[in-house]
Amino acid sequence: MTLLTHWPLVGLRLTTPRLELRLPSLDDLAALASLAAEGVHDPAVQPFTVPWTDAAPEERARSVLQYHWRCWGEWRKEDWTLNLVVLRDDVVLGTQGISGRDFPIRREVATGSWLRVAHHGQGAGTEMRAAVLQLAFAGLGARHAVSSTNVDNSASLGVSRKLGYQEDGIERHAVRGEPALLHRLRLTAERRQEHRSVPVKVEGLPACLPWFGLG
Repeated sequence: MTLLTHWPLVGLRLTTPRLELRLPSLDDLAALASLAAEGVHDPAVQPFTVPWTDAAPEERARSVLQYHWRCWGEWRKEDWTLNLVVLRDDVVLGTQGISGRDFPIRREVATGSWLRVAHHGQGAGTEMRAAVLQLAFAGLGARHAVSSTNVDNSASLGVSRKLGYQEDGIERHAVRGEPALLHRLRLTAERRQEHRSVPVKVEGLPACLPWFGLG
């Protein structure tokens, strides 16, 4: 028996022309924690509704590890979060997440991600989101994908619009003790087909389907 037997998600691979996405190893998690400690955005701006990046560097690093471990430990086919490490030429750039609740019924996923500051503005954000959208729509049979982002986060909004998302309302949150507006965006399976431009290869999915409540 191997880990793959008991945890088939370790065999899942998504590849784009420049990137590879996979379940992180312990070494990958250490690299992600180090990136979080360095900082993944301008500290003058808080793009996340949960301001984990306002913590001290060592707390940010630990929170990354604990978040990934918690998602692993709490995985259920009715409520799952898949966090993938993003690599280019074997260098860890950041992480891309995708989640589903009652997915076989709702057929809807949500996404979230972050990248090291040095890799912002190079197109990696578009490729990594496109990768999990291919997993969701072509691999899992999703009908909708949703995303929320701060109204000032032009980079994230640009990625969403490039991939075909449409406006789906706003949300009001409290961030750093101040009101914050978030854009909700939605991508349908039909618009996904119309805006699909990044080739993505998905490997190792069949063994994982029962973990998503499918098959």
